[in-house]
Amino acid sequence: MSQILLDRGHFGDVGEFLEPAQLYDELVTKVRKYHPSDDISMIEKAYETARSAHEGQKRRSGEPYIIHPLCVAVILADLEMDKETIAAGLLHDVIEDTVMTEEDIAGIFGEDVAALVDGVTKLSKLEYQGDKLEFQADNLRKMFLAMAKDIRVIVIKLADRLHNMRTLQYQNEEKQREIATETIDIYAPIAQRLGISRIKVELDDLSLKYLEPEVYKELTRDIAQKRSEREAFVEQIVVEVRKHMEDAGISARVDGRVKHFFSIYKKMINQGKTLDQIYDLFAVRIYVDTVKDCYAALGIIHEMYKPIPGRFKDYIAMPKENMYQSLHTSLIGHSGIPFEIQIRTYEMHKTAEYGIAAHWKYKEASGGGTVDTQEEEKLAWLRQILEWQRDMSDNREFLQSLKGDLNLFSDQVYCFTPTGDVKTLPSGSTPVDFAYAIHSAVGNKMIGARVNGKLVPIDYEIQNGDRIEVLTSQNSKGPSRDWLNIVKSAQARSKINQWFKHENKDNNIARGKDAIAAYCKSHGITMSDLTKPEYMDEVMAKYGFREWDAVYAAIGHGGLKEGQIVNKLEEIYNRDHKKSLTDEEVLSELDEQSRHTIRRGRNGGIVVRGVHDVSVRFSKCCSPLPGDEIVGFVTRGRGISIHRTDCANILDLSESDRSRLIEAEWDKESVDGADGETYLAEINIYANNRSGLLVDLSKILTEAGIDISSVYSKTSKQGVATVSLGFEIHNTEELERITAKMRRVESVLDIERTTGS
Repeated sequence: MSQILLDRGHFGDVGEFLEPAQLYDELVTKVRKYHPSDDISMIEKAYETARSAHEGQKRRSGEPYIIHPLCVAVILADLEMDKETIAAGLLHDVIEDTVMTEEDIAGIFGEDVAALVDGVTKLSKLEYQGDKLEFQADNLRKMFLAMAKDIRVIVIKLADRLHNMRTLQYQNEEKQREIATETIDIYAPIAQRLGISRIKVELDDLSLKYLEPEVYKELTRDIAQKRSEREAFVEQIVVEVRKHMEDAGISARVDGRVKHFFSIYKKMINQGKTLDQIYDLFAVRIYVDTVKDCYAALGIIHEMYKPIPGRFKDYIAMPKENMYQSLHTSLIGHSGIPFEIQIRTYEMHKTAEYGIAAHWKYKEASGGGTVDTQEEEKLAWLRQILEWQRDMSDNREFLQSLKGDLNLFSDQVYCFTPTGDVKTLPSGSTPVDFAYAIHSAVGNKMIGARVNGKLVPIDYEIQNGDRIEVLTSQNSKGPSRDWLNIVKSAQARSKINQWFKHENKDNNIARGKDAIAAYCKSHGITMSDLTKPEYMDEVMAKYGFREWDAVYAAIGHGGLKEGQIVNKLEEIYNRDHKKSLTDEEVLSELDEQSRHTIRRGRNGGIVVRGVHDVSVRFSKCCSPLPGDEIVGFVTRGRGISIHRTDCANILDLSESDRSRLIEAEWDKESVDGADGETYLAEINIYANNRSGLLVDLSKILTEAGIDISSVYSKTSKQGVATVSLGFEIHNTEELERITAKMRRVESVLDIERTTGS
């Protein structure tokens, strides 16, 4: 049984409530095992400095605070990081939580360590805001810029997050879910992108523990119940494989490992299977000395067991984007049970486990902190993200591109250029994706493609091993908007959108300006009062833009409604120009407002200015919710209908009908959900169609105790499903929570609310 690795292998996990001196001794022992220098004076000095700075501080667990930075340093030592990184790990909280400054650290430890500590401190100040677009996108931009300056900053942050996740039981339930959501949305994918699977795997499992506690408990219980049965199955394979390796004269280590809980959970969800139907809970690994031995071992394995067609992947010849290399093959055992074997060299295994940290080069003379060419390749995706940041003024577009790029659960396809270079694309990609993977100029001038020497349509689905030649023309007028419906890669989608925005920018800006001017004129608003720089900055921050022309352009191409922008500017203006009223006027105004709050049974409270004792109803075209910006429309014989300000029917009103609009707002009880009323919410979900999609979406509503009132779905020829859902909720805050969960469902591309027709 000794060959079956049933310990989940949480490296750097030193347990709880150890004395700081014990932890420090363990840290030094780990560093001495791998570091070429015996001089640990910098680490010793960092420990003493951090211990002194955090003196008297306690964690929520009751431990001395110094335990946390020590545990972070131990994790970094397990990653075999350089001494500067470990020192920065020990000091990573001193700027934020103590009186020490960056200048103090630079004076004692040098600029390198000080810059690392400062970088981690700035990342710690970023507040994750879930589905709040402007905060989330801006924080991610800052994070990737910090990574670009020195990738060690994010490695320290990952170690910090890992230890915080290990001790998350000391936080309240709301904080647990917030931190776990941030971890699985941002930090786990980044760890995967850097190839550090040891951290990624544990972050996933711990996030699942707090986000889906019942699922986690059920998994651990069910896996433990049949543990001995599965152990015996894997042990039998390990013994058989080891004997055949010895007989063939191949020096190899063979062991079995438990797949981590999150991986099992994803497989159950994606394949719609129960735990009993998943046999490869364990994977057998073969470690050899050379690449030649990898392929020799593969031949032996395929002689021993029957390979499952289409289930062999050669990540040695064609590594993953994070430079992961291994041979994966699925086989049928002698008892008819399928299982997986992975074959790799010891060096490949080290890279798979530790990623960017696996081959960190110590440059003692130059102060450390450089990576070799292979490691630079792992950061190509980071350079691409930084390029997006420069190109995109729209945060929504940036987040959608980033979501696609960090989607680590999508399959990949490998294809070749005419000169034999390998390109890795998402499964289902087309020649258009391939063209933009080569260069944006190639994509923009593309007129067709040949695959394996034959002309193919541009929506042809690329297969593994295809050799693709892109046909271009200088007379091409550029990409077609239809291409956005067929491309699969975030890079291609981003470049196509950029082309259209650039080509039509001037026209869109002009249309946006005209739309705002017309809106102000029809509503009797003086625009010059509202366009102060500080007001415009606040609006740009809310909607995720970096320049005012981009706001005009967004209105011009339909991404925003002019009413939204003007209403927001008015709201800011009124906030800064509150009238000074006498006590009598205040009382009179309060009395007036109270008479104008109209309740219609379960429809909640609406304040309609200047009107009272009139019937109010909610429009079905845009389904307003408490928290939405709303406006009233005086109907003939049916009172006032309430619409969202971005409702298409309101925005398309004629000039004469606009005179029938009346200001309206929700009362505070409705917005806070204190009145207990529910309202109809209607959303459209766009996703790549797959089996089980509706089940996964409805499960989120069921778990939240929300009843579905209507559902409709259709699928386009390109395989994009549109799912329209109607359900009763309390306010926009609850809707944001629901849609944030739905966005994390596999294959979901985008979610939007209905806005009338």
